[in-house]
Amino acid sequence: MYTAHLVSVIEQHGLSPHLYTDDTQIYGSCPPSDVGYLVQDISGCVDAVSDWMLSNRLQLNGDKTEYMWLTTARRQQRLPTLGLTIGSTSITPWKTARDIGVYIDADLTMRTHVQRTVSCCFVTLRQVRTIRRSVPLPVFQLLVVALVLSRLDYCNSLLINLPISLIQRLQSVQNLQPGSSST
Repeated sequence: MYTAHLVSVIEQHGLSPHLYTDDTQIYGSCPPSDVGYLVQDISGCVDAVSDWMLSNRLQLNGDKTEYMWLTTARRQQRLPTLGLTIGSTSITPWKTARDIGVYIDADLTMRTHVQRTVSCCFVTLRQVRTIRRSVPLPVFQLLVVALVLSRLDYCNSLLINLPISLIQRLQSVQNLQPGSSST
């Protein structure tokens, strides 16, 4: 209820909010020819959000504020590279952002998410392997499912239609035998 008015502040600027605990995300879209207008809308909206926060004894953390353009790699080259100005802070666009455990690339390829997921899974498999002989097989298998396979499964619906090379990287984690010497 406390942040209900914040949603209307954002929507008054023609943008869409997503609130999650203490995190607020603001989304907007436009045709390529209207990028300048979208930048103005976002800047105005963030200023209004900052004002709303101040009036409610809250403070916008400019150091944690990020923005990114989501479009094809070809269109990324045509976007403005100048940062948004929020108060006295200039923020440059990011190429990757983490949203509730999923890494989103500006070109929506999911390469960073796959790379980090695979890397984390292999590290975890190596760590779990060190206790393999100290625990019964069912416990070991449960650890692999809980710590590795659950990470592979997390938000996997976002991975539909990925290039086969990225799918194969994810599949390499499942194909690995946890007791093998390559872990």
